Amino acid sequence: MTLPATMRYIEVREPGPPDVMRVAEGPVPVPRATDVLIEVAWAGVNRPDCVQRAGAYPPPPDASPILGLEVAGRIVASGAQAEGWNVGDQVCALTPGGGYAEYCATPAAWCLPIPRGHTLEQAASLPETYFTVWNNVFDRGRLAAGETLLVHGGTSGIGLTAIQLAKAVGAKVIATAGSAEKVEFCRDMGADHAIDYRTQDFEAEVARITAKRGVDVVLDMVGGDYAQKNLKCLALEGRLVMIAFLKGSRIECDWRHIMMKRLTVTGSTLRASPFERKAVLARELRKQVWPLFESGALKTVIHARFPLAEAAKAHALMESSRHIGKIVLQVRAQ
Repeated sequence: MTLPATMRYIEVREPGPPDVMRVAEGPVPVPRATDVLIEVAWAGVNRPDCVQRAGAYPPPPDASPILGLEVAGRIVASGAQAEGWNVGDQVCALTPGGGYAEYCATPAAWCLPIPRGHTLEQAASLPETYFTVWNNVFDRGRLAAGETLLVHGGTSGIGLTAIQLAKAVGAKVIATAGSAEKVEFCRDMGADHAIDYRTQDFEAEVARITAKRGVDVVLDMVGGDYAQKNLKCLALEGRLVMIAFLKGSRIECDWRHIMMKRLTVTGSTLRASPFERKAVLARELRKQVWPLFESGALKTVIHARFPLAEAAKAHALMESSRHIGKIVLQVRAQ
């Protein structure tokens, strides 16, 4: 297969607001020995992309500086040691960066098939959130059937993923969201209870819903003053899992709750996780989660789609928090 020498991609001229992004032209990446090269059809938009664009989340030294952590498309080349895929296969994939481009190189071990009955557009919305939630809620947070999960940001990509996966394993779910419409959407997606954090005190509501027992796991991407309230919401032996800090990471709280209730506080960043850890996650998702898409037990939720050239609009929408579900970029016409 003959590949072009150059491609279109989204360049960030300098750290700043969404309008620092523009379409540029550069060389097509060359896959490393264990990589595949994907001709990108769709790319997912995620909060870490916005943070990177603003200059607060630099990519790892060996990663592409181009934004974009998940894609779907067709494999057009592979490294000499890449295994499990053939040129021509359609895949979705977690990437180390480089997704906002016509071509993206990523490890073959981080690729997943397009779930049967799903489009490339739908598949592009899956890797980042499903890798993140599986790693944090189930591996680190050890959520099990019969337990209760409190997830903040219930209508974000992460939130909707956590709600659905928790229900799929037999857990109860309490979600928080920022409007009556979003609260109702959380319930429609399976949440047992949903709390409007703008009009209700989620700490008091969790105490009421659980008869003061508390929840077993909290998935938090807010930080700030939520930290103290999260600790109070946890039951004995509860687990607080932190994956982002939209309200800040420097906090003051009473850590005695950890000792008094024998709590575990943990968290992770997916991008900085070791190569093999993400390869293991891909295998676990393919075995345990992808069949749930194919059976209809899990649903994709895409709020908006933009052409690649309008990536700035996609970021503005992401940062407004008006969306429900995922935002994707169409890189190549189907």
